[in-house]
Amino acid sequence: MEELITQIEPFLQATIRMAVPLILTGIGILYTERCGILNIGVEGSMLVGTFAAVAGSMATGNIYIAVLCAMLAGGILSLAFAYLTINRRADQLVAGFGINLFAGGLTLTLMPYLNANRTRAVLFPVIDTGFLKNIPLLGSILFDQSIAVWLAIILTPISAWVLYKTTWGLNLRAVGENSKAVATAGLSVIRLRYTGVLVGGLFAGLGGAALALNDLGFFVPNMTQSRGFIVLAALVVGRWNPYYFALVCLLFGAADALQLRAQSFGSVLPYQFYLMLPYLLTIAALAGLVGKTKAPKEYSKPYDPTHF
Repeated sequence: MEELITQIEPFLQATIRMAVPLILTGIGILYTERCGILNIGVEGSMLVGTFAAVAGSMATGNIYIAVLCAMLAGGILSLAFAYLTINRRADQLVAGFGINLFAGGLTLTLMPYLNANRTRAVLFPVIDTGFLKNIPLLGSILFDQSIAVWLAIILTPISAWVLYKTTWGLNLRAVGENSKAVATAGLSVIRLRYTGVLVGGLFAGLGGAALALNDLGFFVPNMTQSRGFIVLAALVVGRWNPYYFALVCLLFGAADALQLRAQSFGSVLPYQFYLMLPYLLTIAALAGLVGKTKAPKEYSKPYDPTHF
């Protein structure tokens, strides 16, 4: 029994760590999609957040400033997306792909300046929970984790409360269901959609910071590796519910942790097969839910205030 616990503990601990960037990013993108916006540019916001987090950490040695830099970077990029899709009513898919391409090019251009600084990035500190981390199995999984893990645990129920129990959350969800009714009630659809997109960008930056500074402490090209798209898929599978979404992210985190352990232990299968596991799981989950999920009625539809 002790041997089994010894083997399963690192896997479960890694599962949570791998899921945290997805959960933190998705908490914000949930608001974006609930207000009727499909932002596939989340991949780009997450990527620039990762870069900004490492740069801020190396420059200041302060994890909180690094996180702020990451959130600001993700937020600024999301505002560019909001302007294109809300004000200019550009196609949301095209604008999102453009944001992703811009983020990839920007980080590659600035990367030599980042590598010129040999200082190691400061990581998220691990919270000292005292005797709690000595609890068999549960202790190492939950109580021997960094601040980023606890942020994901705490912010998930908070986001659910804001979305379902506050007037602002009701207004935001109403925009995604019937924007014209919201406008008729005297509320600003454009302002609510801007807020939803901005919240998504800020949290995408936070998710990027968790990806870079939870374990690694450095930046590499295309570091997010399509995790933004996995977040979008997890929201669909989780039916745009914060709790269901978090559980789906844990499932994707388990697939990611499994491929890392499979590579380290060796296998007759090529390592590329294990690298595909999270993405194969994403495709399988989406394929099984075709026609079974109910998106917001105005999901990905532009709002035109001149047509009622």
